[in-house]
Amino acid sequence: MSTEAARTSGGVDRRAARRTLLGAVFLMATSAIGPGFITQTTTFTAQLGAAFAFAIVVSILVDIALQLNVWRVIGVSGMRAQELGNRVLPGAGWALTGLVVLGGLVFNVGNVAGAGLGLNAMVGLDPRWGAGLSALLAIAIFLSRAAGAALDRIVVVLGLVMIAMTAYVAVVSGPPVGQALRNVVAPETIDALAITTIVGGTVGGYITYSGAHRLLDSGLTGPQNVRAITRSSVTGIVITAVMRALLFLAILGVVAGGVSLATDNPAATAFESAAGQVGLRVFGVVLWAAALTSVIGASYTSVSFLTTSRTPVRTRNLLTIAFIVVCSAFFLLAGAAPAQLLVFAGAFNGLVLPLGLVVVLWVALRRRDLLGGYRYPRWLVGAGLLAWFVALFLAYRSLATLSSIWS
Repeated sequence: MSTEAARTSGGVDRRAARRTLLGAVFLMATSAIGPGFITQTTTFTAQLGAAFAFAIVVSILVDIALQLNVWRVIGVSGMRAQELGNRVLPGAGWALTGLVVLGGLVFNVGNVAGAGLGLNAMVGLDPRWGAGLSALLAIAIFLSRAAGAALDRIVVVLGLVMIAMTAYVAVVSGPPVGQALRNVVAPETIDALAITTIVGGTVGGYITYSGAHRLLDSGLTGPQNVRAITRSSVTGIVITAVMRALLFLAILGVVAGGVSLATDNPAATAFESAAGQVGLRVFGVVLWAAALTSVIGASYTSVSFLTTSRTPVRTRNLLTIAFIVVCSAFFLLAGAAPAQLLVFAGAFNGLVLPLGLVVVLWVALRRRDLLGGYRYPRWLVGAGLLAWFVALFLAYRSLATLSSIWS
């Protein structure tokens, strides 16, 4: 077999497929690492100190159980989550689409706002100008003729930048690593709220499906690609876990030193306390990169629920651009991301997880016909069921939040 034939065996360009697969991994990871991710991690570290290490480890285990199932079912079936939902129960896929798109729209307003704040901390640019310029950059990606390749490259580059910058602050802040490691196995405090909040923030809403839907674009689907699908899903969670651990250690070093964090922007205070003005600029870079990649991830994934694999790429890109424009216009016209809307979107994201996961597990258990005859591992279903109970608890909390908003 020639080199070119090997590279395109099975009708799939293997090099392009690997690039897209890497992009899918980082799209999932960077979608989870948004402005809310940074705020949640900072807030809980300030409250719990080294004991937050236990919550991080538990959330990582739940995330792995969720993503292993979601990626494997979507990857092996070759169908998007909403398509699977409608095959299992007509209308279920559309209900899932409504929840994902509504939550994605509102959360993206916060992502756009975060990009503006990031550029403000980085170079002193007015947040509204920073938000507008960041939105234009995201739009330019989807206007590109090679939009898919551009998307994959930018999420990988910005993901690595975030990790490197946060690692620098984690080193200079001098965290008590030994104390954090002890709390992994013998926590001083176990906070259920912290665990469920960061699980919802890492795999809630559109984030659950961002990487898996991008995976379908690689063409590496079906039972024959189970190993690559599994490896990619775990890698995405590990990248998210590394970023959360580094951010936790960076903040812990500051908090352990006795610094009180500002309530309005605790993460900025921590970075500045650790490394002075350089730390503040680093925070700006991290926040901007986290927000921009979340804008891209939320827009791409929300539109993937509104389209099918048969939708022309140009149409999908134009819809994605429209999605970004609507979110950016709302932020620029309103002047801020209304806190109540973000709470509302967070509550909706909590409802997405159990609905989407029950579809995934039903397909795994009962619909081998949708998996090409693939025999699904029972242990993986068991892990998914445990994660589903956590998702139900998140949904219960979400319903309580929605009830308080409506009242």
